[in-house]
Amino acid sequence: MNNDILVIGIAGGTGSGKTTLMNNLIERFKGSVTVLSHDNYYRRNDHLTYEQRCQINYDEPAALETDLMARHLDALRHGETIQCPVYDFAQHNRSDETIEIAPKSVIIVEGILIFENQELRDLMDIKIFVDTDADVRLCRRIKRDVNKRGRSLESVLEQYQTTVKPMHEKYVEPSKKYANLVVLEGGKNWVALDMIVGRIQRHLDEVAK
Repeated sequence: MNNDILVIGIAGGTGSGKTTLMNNLIERFKGSVTVLSHDNYYRRNDHLTYEQRCQINYDEPAALETDLMARHLDALRHGETIQCPVYDFAQHNRSDETIEIAPKSVIIVEGILIFENQELRDLMDIKIFVDTDADVRLCRRIKRDVNKRGRSLESVLEQYQTTVKPMHEKYVEPSKKYANLVVLEGGKNWVALDMIVGRIQRHLDEVAK
């Protein structure tokens, strides 16, 4: 294990503000941060039609190839470069592309279900759960899926009611107990952000010695 690498997990419900928090950290520590997103590890389902892929419950752990993500994170922690899969949300399937990700001093792992898996959890040095009101999260999810993922409003709302909300209550919310730090309102919580920035800066200062 490479002690020069700090792994920070950022979890929380859909639309909670994980990305805002993460982007603030990336902006603050340009060049020192690598990001590994759980969303890229949705399973390949070439054997299913598009219509069948639309019916998959993407908000339960079985939809993700988390064991592969854990192997990749472990490789990064050991200083190895990985080929990260790329997921095509418009097609509901993994694409044929990969992204080369090299290890850096700070690795941010993000996703709604990353604390649900113990193997993945055990590879993290700091676990942060972003906690935001459900109504706010739903509004953010609608904006994201309609504007960035080509979804209709009806399909987003149906998915939220049938899988997103129940899976949040079953898997995501209970995983909050594993967090070292619970951040209310995500990237807009400047007090929490300052604390996280300070911890990362101390790590980088130690590595630079």
